[in-house]
Amino acid sequence: MRDRTVTVVGGGLSGLASAVGLARAGWRVRVLERRPEGGEVGSGLALPRNGVTALGALGIGEERVDEAGHRTVGTGFVDTLGRRVLTIPADDPRVRRAVTVWGFHRQRLHALLSRAARDTGVERVDGARVTHVERGRPEGPPAVVHWRRDTVDHRDESDLVVGADGMWSAVRTALHPEVRPRYSGSTSWRALIPVGALEGTGMDGRLVEYWGPGAEFGVMRVSADLVYWYGYERQPEGSVFDDELATARAHFAGWAPGVVSLIESTAPDQLMRHDVHHLVRGPRRYHRGRVVLVGDAAHGALPTMGQGAATALEDGAVLARLAEPAREGDLGRALAEFDALRRPRCRAIARQARLVARVGADLGGGWRQRVRNAAFRLIPANALVPVGMSAVSWSPPEPLTPA
Repeated sequence: MRDRTVTVVGGGLSGLASAVGLARAGWRVRVLERRPEGGEVGSGLALPRNGVTALGALGIGEERVDEAGHRTVGTGFVDTLGRRVLTIPADDPRVRRAVTVWGFHRQRLHALLSRAARDTGVERVDGARVTHVERGRPEGPPAVVHWRRDTVDHRDESDLVVGADGMWSAVRTALHPEVRPRYSGSTSWRALIPVGALEGTGMDGRLVEYWGPGAEFGVMRVSADLVYWYGYERQPEGSVFDDELATARAHFAGWAPGVVSLIESTAPDQLMRHDVHHLVRGPRRYHRGRVVLVGDAAHGALPTMGQGAATALEDGAVLARLAEPAREGDLGRALAEFDALRRPRCRAIARQARLVARVGADLGGGWRQRVRNAAFRLIPANALVPVGMSAVSWSPPEPLTPA
């Protein structure tokens, strides 16, 4: 029997996770990445336990995760001056499991997956811009990906196409042209700086998040020598600032001294910013024909639940489990099962992310802040464990039984 072929569009976290999983399941995989050198951009991220579980399902064990990232816990929320709003007591084992996170330099997580892709024989083509996708039919013609590199046009026929090309996905546009990302109303500054910047701030590298009027500031260590911070602020879409660092300093002036100190410790070339977009509902189905969507292309959510990377890794693990029997010809059933498992879960997480944004980073000033903070101080942190556990207690499905 000939090898089944997969073209993965996008070489980021979701694309590589899908590529690794499918290659381990016996598929012959090619990854098309638009960036000419293929390296992952970005700064830091927090990976909750379900993301680590997904990495394990892809053959990347927890020991390697600990070597590449920094295991810590989320401590809760404070106000702009650092006063308690909601403190999470991580001494309770059940609570600790729900709030354990791994801080990562995004490039180091990407490197873990890139190494796994090489080890499983995944072919990678950088500088490949996809121009058109023909979706084919599971029991009929193959899918076709048209792409261009330099000035040369290419045409790949595949048994399966995985659209892992992010929030502005060309593959999703080919399947669901009506689905468009929506601006969240906020922009986000991010930086990775030496861990020594924590000295004198009162922060110890555990994840802490500050809530203020229409804004949020978060800090966590991502390695032995680096700390990651982000500043989330309401701004008109497409805002342009002559001096990004001076603008960030001005927006968070008057916040807790530790927040001000971290921004002051940041050099201009360490700072980046992006407008935050999301898919409010996403496509009606994650698959059509022989094409399936994963990661932000399928379910790009607000970052307020910290689940973006984790759900992308889950997608890759689930797709691999379900697609293994599809090598025998039952691709349509596998893709329908993928949609049935992933779409309800990812939509629920996206809804939770929007709710957290409404009561957190997007909440206006004045009395709203006082009422919110007073109400959250009355909530027993243990009462929030079921909410956290619903996201992090995920485990991969059993493989489909061949029909």
